[in-house]
Amino acid sequence: MKIEHLQGLISAPFTPFDESGKLDVSLIPAYYTFLKRNGVTGAFIIGSTGEGVSMSLEEKKTVAKAWADCSNHDADFKVMVFLGGTCLTDCIELAKYSYEVGLYAVSITAPFYFKPGNVDTLAEICIKVGESVPNMPLYYYHIPVLTGVNIPMFDLVRVLDGKLPNFAGVKYTHEDFMDFQSCMSYENGKYDMLWGRDENMLSALVLGAKGAVGSTFNYARTIVL
Repeated sequence: MKIEHLQGLISAPFTPFDESGKLDVSLIPAYYTFLKRNGVTGAFIIGSTGEGVSMSLEEKKTVAKAWADCSNHDADFKVMVFLGGTCLTDCIELAKYSYEVGLYAVSITAPFYFKPGNVDTLAEICIKVGESVPNMPLYYYHIPVLTGVNIPMFDLVRVLDGKLPNFAGVKYTHEDFMDFQSCMSYENGKYDMLWGRDENMLSALVLGAKGAVGSTFNYARTIVL
């Protein structure tokens, strides 16, 4: 698989619920149109901002289908689905469903209750999920402040290189700029490194980042990458 390097601002959308706490996916088409009009180049759905870890598998599927339907497989607007990371069976089921409905990519983070103790175990988890959707890019979501798993991403990239053909890169929500830059430089920039911390994105730009995923891009698009 040819690894595409995404560019621009990718929104981490809020998941719409009604006053009773039920999903209201009727709002998603207008959400997509709003983001497109503001020059946002994609969406990272049901992640941290979208409260994905608090949602059921069926709720996640409903949101994924709604985004797939309204984006109409827009080549200029990439939709990536956060799978979660605690139950691998559910992650694999959601990954396969996301592929079936035509979304662009999936993303997985480390299990955050029974945590992997080393990079080889973390790589095995990524491989198991990634192999379930071999024709779909898979990104690792590095957010140790929430998962408690702070394995250097450079180590993960090196272990996965050559073992998981659809491994596309990392959504990097952390402050280790040396690790981020090392990943960017690996094999002459082979992997797509998306910056994930809005507050210090300017520093990532200095290092050469071309794509960023963030919550504030939902309502405040002020920087063009």
